[in-house]
Amino acid sequence: MTRDDENENPQGEGRGEAVLSIFKRGAEFTKQLLAENENLRKELRDLHERQNEASQCPDQWEQLRQELKQRITTLEEENQRVRDQLNEVESENHHFAERYLEIEEENNNLANLYVASYQLHSTLDAGEVLKVILEIVINLVGAEIFAVYVYDDKSNRLQPVASEGRPLEAFPLVQKGEGFVGESIESGEVVTREITSPDGESPVVCIPLHVDERPVGAIVIYSLLQQKPGFSPLDHELFTLLAGHAATAVFASQLHSQSKRKLTTIQGFIDLLTK
Repeated sequence: MTRDDENENPQGEGRGEAVLSIFKRGAEFTKQLLAENENLRKELRDLHERQNEASQCPDQWEQLRQELKQRITTLEEENQRVRDQLNEVESENHHFAERYLEIEEENNNLANLYVASYQLHSTLDAGEVLKVILEIVINLVGAEIFAVYVYDDKSNRLQPVASEGRPLEAFPLVQKGEGFVGESIESGEVVTREITSPDGESPVVCIPLHVDERPVGAIVIYSLLQQKPGFSPLDHELFTLLAGHAATAVFASQLHSQSKRKLTTIQGFIDLLTK
């Protein structure tokens, strides 16, 4: 779920200042290099003047030529050293800039997950909980075709209750312990498949929803958005966090629905007795 981050991250500001400091160092280094070049130009002009003065004397001219040759060699070595240092600074700046962007993206995703998890636990309505889960899987995971299943204790089956990218009736019932999804529900571990030929017919991810080792449901992903070729380490962290928060939210909404039904039945029975 994509949402703007309302609070600035102090750690993000610190990293930004560090990157700006590196760039300022590079600018100061370049400024010093220009000043050194100006001094070298001045020395070269002085050598030309000495050359003109010594043109009348072959011995002085040879000495001046040797001095100039040695000076040129020294300057070339110094120039190469400065270039190497400048390339090193530029490479370091580029590395820090890339890392800064990666950290900013990770912070943004984690902030979105925090907001999403807060919304999951802010309601006990089953429909609202499922709606939030769908938005999280679309916006944070980048799934295109997927379904949310709930577990039935009596039949040991998983039944789809919400979906995206395909009608709900197109998703099959799943028996616990059978197949890719059933085995994931039984073990309670997130299972992923390598995406080789994404046809959208076979599941590539199963996120089991458990509360105290009791199966509640699952999130089964069949295909990803076109711009997302695979899963990153951050995605696997999201799967784990999503499994815990979504499972708790679904379980709480189920208990709330059951308690409302029981309360309505009891209230109806009381009304019959008091008539």
